[in-house]
Amino acid sequence: QEQLEESGGGLVQAGGSLRLSCATSGRVFKFSTMGWYRQAPGKQRELVASVSSGGNTNYAASVKGRFTISRDRATNTVNLQMNSLKVEDTAIYYCHADVPPPTIEASRSEYWGQGTQVTVSS
Repeated sequence: QEQLEESGGGLVQAGGSLRLSCATSGRVFKFSTMGWYRQAPGKQRELVASVSSGGNTNYAASVKGRFTISRDRATNTVNLQMNSLKVEDTAIYYCHADVPPPTIEASRSEYWGQGTQVTVSS
């Protein structure tokens, strides 16, 4: 089974910073779009940021300018640097891998981490 190992969550005061990391296998990491999603109580899971295999990034409007997603190809790790955290950033954050199929006829695959809690206090 492909495993996404998340770390870096915790409790932080508003205005502070956290850095989340997601370790993947080389097979998953090399060709996949990697993303961070989050789910707050009573809300649907939403995309926070993603980075393609080619290095293109996109961000939710609510985090643009505050969060930065990056890939560390030496360690097959995707990181999310979160600065200027707000109380509304409180959620469980999930790492996600969108893996392209080996052939056009095959289906895409996706993998989820188990989530890491981020709590921002006022």
